[in-house]
Amino acid sequence: MGKTKVFKTKWFQRFARKEKIDDSALLGTVRRMENGQVDADLGGGVIKQRIARSGRGKSGGYRTIILFRQGQVAVFMYGFAKSERDNIEIHEEKHFKEAARYVLRLTEKQLALLVEKGDFLEVKQK
Repeated sequence: MGKTKVFKTKWFQRFARKEKIDDSALLGTVRRMENGQVDADLGGGVIKQRIARSGRGKSGGYRTIILFRQGQVAVFMYGFAKSERDNIEIHEEKHFKEAARYVLRLTEKQLALLVEKGDFLEVKQK
């Protein structure tokens, strides 16, 4: 994978664990985005990307909200099962865009501090 550093929020970590979404699926999702395969670019660095449910494919899978800056950083912020919810609300999209304005400007040192505090977890190749 490129130079993109991949993180997940504490909330997303709990969601991924509950839904049995492993780090390799997250890294594959970022790899697809880096190759231009973006499901929905909501603007302002906010991407909505599908992740397949194990054994069921992407259509019955999950939708994730990722703050993304090509070649730099990807942060998995939110996820939901397509079977539980159709989409995010307009006000939620607005909040994600506000978060992106902040998060996508963080320095490596600031990101490392968020990891140290446990707010972000770095997703690494195993």
